[in-house]
Amino acid sequence: MENETEIFRRYKQQQLEERMEELTKNADLIQSFIKYCDSKQIKLTSDNFDYVQTIGIVAKYPNIVHLLNDKILRDKEELVEVSVLDKEFRKEPFATGYYYSDKYMVMAHPYFRRGHYENNNFAPRFVEIFWGYYNNNIQKYIAIDSDRVRINVDNSMYMELDTWYGAKFKNTISDIEDGIVKLRPPLELESFHTDFLFGGTYSLDIKWTSKGSIKTFQAEEFKAENRKIEKNGMEYYPAKYLHAEFDTNAGTFRHFDGAIHFYTEDEYYQRRDSDFNYNNKNDLKLKTLSQKLFKVNGEVSIDKWIELTSHYLQGDPLIFEYFEGKLPDRITERLKR
Repeated sequence: MENETEIFRRYKQQQLEERMEELTKNADLIQSFIKYCDSKQIKLTSDNFDYVQTIGIVAKYPNIVHLLNDKILRDKEELVEVSVLDKEFRKEPFATGYYYSDKYMVMAHPYFRRGHYENNNFAPRFVEIFWGYYNNNIQKYIAIDSDRVRINVDNSMYMELDTWYGAKFKNTISDIEDGIVKLRPPLELESFHTDFLFGGTYSLDIKWTSKGSIKTFQAEEFKAENRKIEKNGMEYYPAKYLHAEFDTNAGTFRHFDGAIHFYTEDEYYQRRDSDFNYNNKNDLKLKTLSQKLFKVNGEVSIDKWIELTSHYLQGDPLIFEYFEGKLPDRITERLKR
């Protein structure tokens, strides 16, 4: 019987062989794209291409999306206006996270993928819901994968089946009292069960504040210490962050955005067992790296805010518990067993 090391070695070898086979099979496509880029003064070689099982044939080059189409501009938060993407590209059914042109496909930012890893599939279903959300009274912005494009322009997709039910939030926002909420999985759970049932979530912090007619919502999700990410050659603990402003006079949100906060090891352990008032209570102020992933300006209904919040925190039943006052039945049943 093979041990795990041998199985893993064989799996890696199969991946390598599949990669070389796909790159060879698509050699003409790669050369055609090199020629196309050359016409736009972008100098690529075969070294700029890779095959990723969950994506396809990928061309990698700094800022390649913006060099290929100079109408795709980033704002000061490194976000692209979705209406421009909609105008310059087309979307296809069952191709969540991709915008099509004749020669290449633009992709949503890697931090929308599972585990924030660039070669994983997109974590369903936030991008699908966000891109499909239209309202005449909003402006939408999203982070894209600026340094990579997919060049096999077809409808072949690596599909993952997943289900995540949005919460039914019935309370009126105006009635929510200012304050802080901290949600944790049951403390007696083993790490395996926390990982399996709660998506590796350590805690979910929520804060409401009011100023005049505006109520501000903040949420920050901390994962367990084994969930790390590399950024600019350093290792960080990623924490999803949400911010929204609710206009009590209009009865709708006027702004909504999401980001990733990157904590160093020291910052992570200082902050995760504290709350949003950490900087108010400590002389040593934390100011983490941050990257904005999306924003919506304009009228956002409570129902749409609930849906987007639930899916942005995909796989974390603690947000369901906050909105519903209880964990999902499927989690409760498994905890009882």
